[in-house]
Amino acid sequence: MTSMIGSTVLGYPRIGPDRELKRALESYWSGRSSEAELREEARRVRTDTWRTLADAGLDSVPGNTFSFYDQVLDTAVTFGAVPPRFSGLGLGPLDTYFAMARGADSAVPLEMTKWFDTNYHYLVPEIGPDTRFRLADRTPVEQYREALELGVATRPVLVGPVTFLLLSKPAEQAPEGFRPLDRLEDVLDAYAELLSELRDAGVEWIQLDEPAFAADRSESELDALRAAYRRLGELRERPRLMAAGYFGDLGEGLGVLASSPVEALGLDLVAGRSALERPAALYGLRDKTLVAGLVDGRNVWRTDLDAALTTAATLLGLAGEVAVGTSCSLLHVPYDVEAESGIDPQVKSWLAFARQKVDEVVTLGRALREGRDAVAGELAAASAAVADRMRAEGVRNHRAQERVASLRPEHARRTDYEARRRAQEESLRLPPLPTTTIGSFPQTAGVREARAAARTGGIDRAAYIRRMREEIAGVVELQERLGLDVLVHGEPERNDMVQYFSEHMEGFAATDQGWVQSYGSRCVRPPILFGDVARPEAITVEWAEYAQSLTDKPVKGMLTGPVTILAWSFVRDDQPLADTAAQVALAIRDEAGDLEAAGIRVVQVDEPALRELLPLRADHRRQYLDWAVEAFRLATSGVADSTQIHTHLCYSEFGDVIDAIVALDADVTSIEAARSRMEVLDDLNAVGFARGVGPGVYDIHSPRVPEAEEVADLLRAALKAVPAQRLWVNPDCGLKTRGYAEVESALHSMVGAAAAVRRSLR
Repeated sequence: MTSMIGSTVLGYPRIGPDRELKRALESYWSGRSSEAELREEARRVRTDTWRTLADAGLDSVPGNTFSFYDQVLDTAVTFGAVPPRFSGLGLGPLDTYFAMARGADSAVPLEMTKWFDTNYHYLVPEIGPDTRFRLADRTPVEQYREALELGVATRPVLVGPVTFLLLSKPAEQAPEGFRPLDRLEDVLDAYAELLSELRDAGVEWIQLDEPAFAADRSESELDALRAAYRRLGELRERPRLMAAGYFGDLGEGLGVLASSPVEALGLDLVAGRSALERPAALYGLRDKTLVAGLVDGRNVWRTDLDAALTTAATLLGLAGEVAVGTSCSLLHVPYDVEAESGIDPQVKSWLAFARQKVDEVVTLGRALREGRDAVAGELAAASAAVADRMRAEGVRNHRAQERVASLRPEHARRTDYEARRRAQEESLRLPPLPTTTIGSFPQTAGVREARAAARTGGIDRAAYIRRMREEIAGVVELQERLGLDVLVHGEPERNDMVQYFSEHMEGFAATDQGWVQSYGSRCVRPPILFGDVARPEAITVEWAEYAQSLTDKPVKGMLTGPVTILAWSFVRDDQPLADTAAQVALAIRDEAGDLEAAGIRVVQVDEPALRELLPLRADHRRQYLDWAVEAFRLATSGVADSTQIHTHLCYSEFGDVIDAIVALDADVTSIEAARSRMEVLDDLNAVGFARGVGPGVYDIHSPRVPEAEEVADLLRAALKAVPAQRLWVNPDCGLKTRGYAEVESALHSMVGAAAAVRRSLR
């Protein structure tokens, strides 16, 4: 690697082009393979990544971007922030790491939440005054040497020290008022030790990511950033430092980093393009390298290379060197669009996945060095693709546009909640502390095989329906046997809660291999929303109606909300998100109405991504929350008072959207609460939330099966904040990723706990 950065990307997908790591992880967790086999598969994935990036012509290849689970968890382990409940288990290093992510025995896993405004989840480190920071794991050094053996000199990537501490939470025994950021000096000692070892290993550049400063930060947090990079920058023996910020404009953090003694600064000039409007903030880069993030790392549309190159040219006088990069890590997009055979060729021509984005970066870097003529063909092809997408016939649906244009405020309003509550009590006649689940049940190999066979023509429609009905009947029977009060059909027909709906609506394209990591081994295939959205026919009614025919208990119709469909898709960027959300909301509204007409008395419209899309800067949030809430209410306001509307929210910091949760006006809101021990209920009470609420009583992302008394303790804690007549009992999330044995045991504990606490209320 040269002393200059040149063209680069900030990170790359790590699950494997064919999800090789996912399968290796799940095989190891289930005991079917050894740690040595898992590590060997991980090595193959890393080798493939390094060779791909080097062969593509990048001037600087990122390293240390591989993870067995999560990069924030990796950082905690690297610097010794392992809580005693895990270090005391007597496990080896890898199993201790997995225990932190997934739990083990009585050790509850670390809390999980969203990585800024993405659908990626990270594990929240727990830090207290007694956390002993040190260089406890040398994986960054080892992986640098591993790549070097292949002839690739990488640029190790780490979560920056200030972002690491800002994303952490105080350990349970920490004194009141303690902040993880109070431990900055100690953390910097550990970072300094690692930088010294990396330098000794031959590393020329290291990348420290500080995306926390794309959000609003206090003066003390900015001071911490200033102190951290002054300290690291003034180290005598270290690699050159590249500080990278992404997911938006760094605001005042940009000036802090620009004036610090780092050698390079990576900026997101897609989501953070507003930084270009403040050239004075860039003046400090005149003796630095600016890595201009001009290729979008979050979405899948081809870059307008000509426009990006024009932007790059305007930066040449502001920095000592201008390099080209991605706006953020490519972790958030699929591997390779060339692996797709089922997408309409015209739509496919508009797309760039991770592999194509690398080529775009290389092209822009070459253009900066050699001039536009050197890449004239690539520039022309990109411009033609962008123009074709803007004028393509399939993008516009005049009926969908007219429906949105004709909307009036009353279309998004229901009658008074108290009137609805009385009508629902009469209709449903549920006991106190009613029990239910969030929707999905385990997706067995047989279910997945049946779906695949139906998709490829291996079985006909009639055989597929029979197979799905068998599964639904089993799920209903299990729930009745366990004693749940409001049942679900289990969603065996659904591959994913967003993808399934997108495949039944106009305006979407589906991928075959477009997998993106969500957390750990969990991957999703986000659909591509390229045009106006419409629902040609009912999507879920036949399955819910069949389930309801098998039981006298109410069965929930299960729908995905408009905000979540947008958040978990790659969305068109040629019209306001609010307009697209309204189109999706109308499709969901139609589906809710058809479920009600089929006799379904409870309809759940899930919005787990409500917090995810919240802008990182407070001054942009009101506009987003206004249209997001309006879209949900539009989707749910077409039913009668007696039809109970549920929603589900999960794995986020909810404090910033508490008012919006109230404004959704759902009759019942289920919410993640098990890992955080019901903390969210205090936030709800603080704003006077007076609807039904189902705080999750056990964590489905861990294989741990809770005892009934453990669940009962959580319910008793919840009853201190929520009266029994409004409290529901449910898991944190859907059950599709778990096995039936643990699901049955966990639900048995849950129902037993609810019954015991219910008896104590008499």
